[in-house]
Amino acid sequence: MKQITLFLLLILSIQNCFSQNNEVTPETALIPYNKWTFEFSVGQSKGVRPYLDYGPEAGKYYSSSPGKFFGGLQPNAFKFGARYMIGPKFGFKGTFSYESIKNNNKNGSKPFEMQMIGFTAEGVVNANRLFNIEDYLNRWGILLHAGIKVDRMTSKTANFIENDHNYGICEYNGGLFLGATGQYRFSKKMSVFLDVSSMNSYRQHFNWDGSYSENANNLNGQLVTTSFGLTYSLGKDKIHGDWAIIPEKGSDRMEALDKRIGDLETMMDDSDKDGVPDYLDTENNSIAGVAVDTKGRMVDINRNGVPDELEKFVNNSIVTNNTAAAGNNEVLVKFINEGYVAAYFDTANPQPTNASSDNIGFILNYLRSNPTKSIDIIGYADVIGNSNANNSLSSKRAENIKTILIKSGIDASRLVIKANGVDDSVDKNSEYARRLVRKVVFKITN
Repeated sequence: MKQITLFLLLILSIQNCFSQNNEVTPETALIPYNKWTFEFSVGQSKGVRPYLDYGPEAGKYYSSSPGKFFGGLQPNAFKFGARYMIGPKFGFKGTFSYESIKNNNKNGSKPFEMQMIGFTAEGVVNANRLFNIEDYLNRWGILLHAGIKVDRMTSKTANFIENDHNYGICEYNGGLFLGATGQYRFSKKMSVFLDVSSMNSYRQHFNWDGSYSENANNLNGQLVTTSFGLTYSLGKDKIHGDWAIIPEKGSDRMEALDKRIGDLETMMDDSDKDGVPDYLDTENNSIAGVAVDTKGRMVDINRNGVPDELEKFVNNSIVTNNTAAAGNNEVLVKFINEGYVAAYFDTANPQPTNASSDNIGFILNYLRSNPTKSIDIIGYADVIGNSNANNSLSSKRAENIKTILIKSGIDASRLVIKANGVDDSVDKNSEYARRLVRKVVFKITN
């Protein structure tokens, strides 16, 4: 009864596993792993029951040897099987077997022999994947299997009296078969295994010693088999599905979704804290507190290169107090020297973006208003590409800004080129972050 219950529970587990996770889907169909396995094993089968239990010979037949380890070892079972995995967790298996059930104690049980040639059809569950423990077991594996076994039984027990042990008589026997297999993989395609299985027969008239019950009396037979064997995975791929790393269904979609969420988080960054996210901000260095439009550009209605709020603040300071004006001039120098005013560039492009015109105009107006001042023009590139090429690119960007200022009327002697090469201060995998370091900044030198 216990074995029937266990068998039903195993079948329910297999059905649930198959219906939920073992469909051949586009995700699993593309995973390269071998699905066929062939196996050969040698082991010991013991007839647990029934034996002759009536007459003067009752109790004189049994398979185990009392006092010996595991009742005595006797290689009498030989099996060859093939298994096909229809998914990462579930498969089918067919096995041909030859077994010779004998007494294992010459000084104990009377001699008997029952030969069986059989075939077993089973469902197989990869317990590693069923219980999500493959990462812990590594090269070890556990398979659970259950099915139906059919045997052709032939008594080879010598008759004590005429036909009492049915020597040479055959019968077909069937029953439920279930077991567990422990595996160890020692190469990509080969493994060794130890299997323990039990068969319960529900159509059996032979006792294991060859004696026979009435036709109307079906005996409840039990056979326990322990086998040691070798498996080989057949196919063009490098590893069998029992051990292949197979991502969970939908994991690719989850990774893509995580990446999209990460990109969105980066896009929503607001580097200059002007209330406009970076992916919409064409001027990522606007001065804190200065009004910007919907594209993050500092408002400059009269288009003189100076943001209106900053211009108004400076003019009011000049009107109010010349000393304050001088102090505000220091504020402008600080804004420039700390990189709040910069020109930006597209990838691998030495010419500034159109959105940088206002900032270049700001520097132009400052130099015109302060004819004694000189300025460093400092070029940068992002980390993408060859370092030597990026050094050259940073120099060309600074040269192009210098040319614009010279053509706008600024004396070349007041402009000093500096190529600072690669700025690696931002995440190289973020396009939005790299935009901030493809730039030219300025520094007032006197």
